[in-house]
Order: sequence, then C-alpha cells, then structure tokens
Amino acid sequence: MSAGGRRILNGVNLAIRPGEVHVLMGPNGAGKSTLANAVMGDPRYTVDEGRIFFEDEDITGEKTDARARRGMFLSFQAPEEIAGISVENFLRAAKAAYTGQEVKLLPFRKELRAKMDELEMDPSYAARYLNVGFSGGEKKKNEILQMAVLNPKLAILDETDSGLDIDAVKTISESLDRYKNGANAMLIITHITRILQKLPVDYVHIMAEGRIVKTSDASLIETVSRDGFAAVL
Repeated sequence: MSAGGRRILNGVNLAIRPGEVHVLMGPNGAGKSTLANAVMGDPRYTVDEGRIFFEDEDITGEKTDARARRGMFLSFQAPEEIAGISVENFLRAAKAAYTGQEVKLLPFRKELRAKMDELEMDPSYAARYLNVGFSGGEKKKNEILQMAVLNPKLAILDETDSGLDIDAVKTISESLDRYKNGANAMLIITHITRILQKLPVDYVHIMAEGRIVKTSDASLIETVSRDGFAAVL
C-alpha cells in the first residue's frame, strides 16, 4: 500500500469473520488509520500488492460508496462538518442508499430518536447541520449514531473513544455491545481500552511500521497497558 509513491503498509494480512471483535493497537504513525481508510477504498492510497475481499468477493477496485452499500462502515477520528444537510436527512438518505429501499419519514424519525436516547444525545441535534458546531465528543457520538442506524456488516472504528470523558466512553461501549451480534463484525482501533469494557474481544493485533507484528487474544491488551508497546515489539 502506498501514497504519493511512498510505501506505507507492508504485507498486512488480516481476516475478520462474522461475529468477531478485533482490536488494532500500535504506536502513533504505525499505519493503523491508513489501513482503515484503505479498506474503505480511500482514493489517496494505492494497493500495490495483494487484494481486499469482503464476503468472499474481491472489492480491491471498488469505490468507497460501493463498499458502504455492501455493508462496510468507518467511524472517523475527525468527522467532517457538512453545512446545509441535517443529521436526520443525512442518515435517512444514507440508510436508503444502503438498503436500496425507500425510508419512510415517521418510522425513521421514531427509530432515530430511540437511537439518540440510547446514546444520551439531545434530540434537537437531529435537526442541526451534520457536525456543524458539535463538540468533539458530540461528533464521535454522531458517528456511533450513524453506525447504529445503518447496522453495517463490518464496523471499523478509528479511535472513536479519543478525547471522550469516562461517561461518554461508557455510553459508546454500551452502544457497541447492543450492535454486536453473530452476523456482524468490528475492527476497533484504540489507545484507550475503556471502550472495550462491554465487549468480548476475540483478537488483538499490534501494528508497527506498516506491519502487523503480533496477534494474540485479549490478554495482549493488559500486557500493552501495563508494559507499553516496547514489551511486544
């Protein structure tokens, strides 16, 4: 994987199956966000070798919107502000594009309010422009709201918990627990492991210098938290 002629990821091999929760950790600059964006088809990155498969189909050449319609979702570190479109209208349009079906207003509005209540979001935010004037924590909650409404097959969360207070992290962790089932999967990129408190983690991967250098079970999180990345690199 390269960008601007510079190699960024090298020989990354990662398989995530339905029902699994994977955690990706590593030092800053290790390539974690690059991997997440590349999986979602970010045009800034070029796949030089290897292929990307989703549900046994090669999606390496597909654009981001096609991958999203397949059921892939990425929660961004720094969500964009989009003036002129409300949270409600954005999510309703996104759900219609994902499902390929008309999304009727009143049932959707009821569903959206219920999801917002679960995330302890002020219902008035549904009428506000997407992320415009939102605090950092509100933007992160809005990303999880999108995930809850769309119910994707694969959710990739890129440091969704960064910059959040303890209560917000707990609320998001509970939302992830409600989302998880045997048919979907999660890849969680994080430094702050509190977001994992409600989730059974199947695999933990450590990335460094564009490679996955170690894979283990959830006990690896405790090792890194106690001894740092130097203990496993």
